[in-house]
Amino acid sequence: MTDDRVQLTRSLKSRHIFMLSLGGVIGTGLFMGSGVIINQGGPVGAVLAYLVAGLLMYLVMVCLGELSVQMPVSGSFQAHATRYIGPGTGFMIGWVYWMSWATTVGLEFTAAGMLMGRWFPDVPIWYWSALFVAVLFSLNALTTRAFGEAEYWFSGIKVAAILGFIVVGILAIFGGLPLASGEPAPMFNNLMGDSLFPNGISAVFAVMMTVVYAFQGCEIMGVAAGETENPEKSIPRAVRNVVFRVLIFYVLAILVLSAIVPWQQAGLVESPFVQVFDMVGIPFAADLMNIVILTALLSVGNSGLYASTRILWAMSKSGMAPRGLAKLSSRGVPLYALAITLCFALLSLLTSFIAAETLYMVLTAISGLAGTVTWIVIALAQYRFRKAHYKAGGTVQDLRYAAPLFPLIPMACIFLCVSLFVFLAMDPTQRPSLYWGFGFISLCYGAYYFTQFKRQRSLAPIPAA
Repeated sequence: MTDDRVQLTRSLKSRHIFMLSLGGVIGTGLFMGSGVIINQGGPVGAVLAYLVAGLLMYLVMVCLGELSVQMPVSGSFQAHATRYIGPGTGFMIGWVYWMSWATTVGLEFTAAGMLMGRWFPDVPIWYWSALFVAVLFSLNALTTRAFGEAEYWFSGIKVAAILGFIVVGILAIFGGLPLASGEPAPMFNNLMGDSLFPNGISAVFAVMMTVVYAFQGCEIMGVAAGETENPEKSIPRAVRNVVFRVLIFYVLAILVLSAIVPWQQAGLVESPFVQVFDMVGIPFAADLMNIVILTALLSVGNSGLYASTRILWAMSKSGMAPRGLAKLSSRGVPLYALAITLCFALLSLLTSFIAAETLYMVLTAISGLAGTVTWIVIALAQYRFRKAHYKAGGTVQDLRYAAPLFPLIPMACIFLCVSLFVFLAMDPTQRPSLYWGFGFISLCYGAYYFTQFKRQRSLAPIPAA
């Protein structure tokens, strides 16, 4: 049963927000993709790429933190964009972000089913995919607290795996844990043996977008702000803690990988984490990492289903999506929005089999671009909010949480994000994603002005100085 009088409840605690933000950027991009980054960019190039991406993540987090404390709603940056940039941009970013995450959720179900094939090769993949669909739907449909607890433990497993890997790797680097091959401790020979950029500095730019993709997901913190206890305290704490811990985890992990595994061999066959565990003789290394990667996939699916559902619910509340999706269950969960999101995720999953070269390619191209466009919108909304705040006579001291170095922070964020599009345009293999991504963005703006303009005129943006 649904009841229009039921509201979203603030049942997520500070620890949930912290682990949700942390887990959102620790996923298969690290466990599987880092080896390819090292192989293409070289050891030093990979570290540099992750540092730049980490800086960009920090810029986004502080901008979003200021907006989320000032306006802690489940619509998050979609609602912020509607108010401080314009309803057309709010409409666009809401649908782009929703479709991006819904498509990603569908991919996670397939990938998780394929991982289970390692242990159960005779069981069809779709059996496992259906099981994971049921599990994640149940976690999101029960209560917000159930989602938060599940994501807390999913993220905890990933963090524990990374910490364990870093400890094992450091011991192996300095000879505290001998290599199974009997070779001497690598020390820093692999890390510094070749030139700093063996494939050229251009290779570092080429992998930069892939590295940034690995950090996208941190913005889910803002989506959860509307269901968080004491957002004035939990959001700033999450911003401070998450950014630096993620950087430590990522950079240390990449340094360990680069020191143990020669860059020429990294990521060519299997996860570089499995390579390291095998090299030091850890039994059942592949099975252990399979469990961790499966957890990472379910974590991404769980978070993505939550974020896209809340964005769709928020848009329905403001008339940018069908009004019926705004209804909540008796437990304060937007079940209709959840069901529609899950259905789209399953349809996107189906296109990977029946339209892989057409519709599926378009969906993945838009999904890949959506995160960076979202970050631009967050930075621009924070810039517009702060300018409006000053124009109204406010000061930095009036803000419960303020991004430092205004306006440098939002302007630097926008500049770096736009630079990523330039790198994409320079790469012929990735250039089509720009066409499809910006084509869909234009379509969203067109749809708004054809269907929403009259309804949303009253939501004109607050003038900026």
